[in-house]
Amino acid sequence: MRRRSFSLFLASAVATLTAVIALPPAAGASEVSPPGANDWSCKPTKDRPEPVILVHGTFENMVKNWTVLSPQLADAGYCVFALDYGDNATAPVADSAAELQPFVDRVLKATGARKADIVGHSQGGMMPRYYVKFLGGDKRVDDLIGIVPSNHGTTNPLAFPTGATVCPACADQMADSAFMAELNSGGDTVPGPHYTVITTKYDEVVTPYTSAFLDGPRNRVTNATLQDTCPLNTIEHDQAPNHPEVAQWVLEALERRGPADPGFQPDCVV
Repeated sequence: MRRRSFSLFLASAVATLTAVIALPPAAGASEVSPPGANDWSCKPTKDRPEPVILVHGTFENMVKNWTVLSPQLADAGYCVFALDYGDNATAPVADSAAELQPFVDRVLKATGARKADIVGHSQGGMMPRYYVKFLGGDKRVDDLIGIVPSNHGTTNPLAFPTGATVCPACADQMADSAFMAELNSGGDTVPGPHYTVITTKYDEVVTPYTSAFLDGPRNRVTNATLQDTCPLNTIEHDQAPNHPEVAQWVLEALERRGPADPGFQPDCVV
């Protein structure tokens, strides 16, 4: 299995985690790219043929969400891109998917790649499914990797402490919303992309944590729970993109033909 050692992941995470903790809460488009991202002269290689697009979660921006993982992916040889969207991802999810569509096209045009891989956190792991299912993304996306994604919404009424007027995306991500019914009607997946879901049993936002899982054929869908391979992992929802074991799962999914190997064993932190 081609993957960087745990020590390299941990060194990179330690070197950048302080910067993440110091960042203020998102209050608008960051207008700054995370380290390693948005080099529009980057060209994919034979070993890394698809560029990777990072999609942040609700109330976030690309810098706050991806300061740790973005340079790790760039160091692994990927062309990495990220965007801010939807007023810190509070806009209606369908509108945000419509923003993702031209960004993917721009990345493909700049890199000359036929398809892109998408890695998203929370809403950012779910929203691209709307793009893939309804906006032609099935022809443009190879891998969709969701880190604690809100694929079937949440049953926690306190997950998003604001009203639908302020945050339409929050209302969309409730389990019983009309948006969720539309997104998941006719099946969770569509032919074309490969789907990898990375969850944690300690997710306090997407509840139950199993609502992140996707139904689909094994050659196209892998659902991974961090504690199944690293039982002492206690990471929760917000910081999941910064965890070294998550980074290993992401690279496993990116480097493997198809979704991540469900039998993959990362190097555990503890």
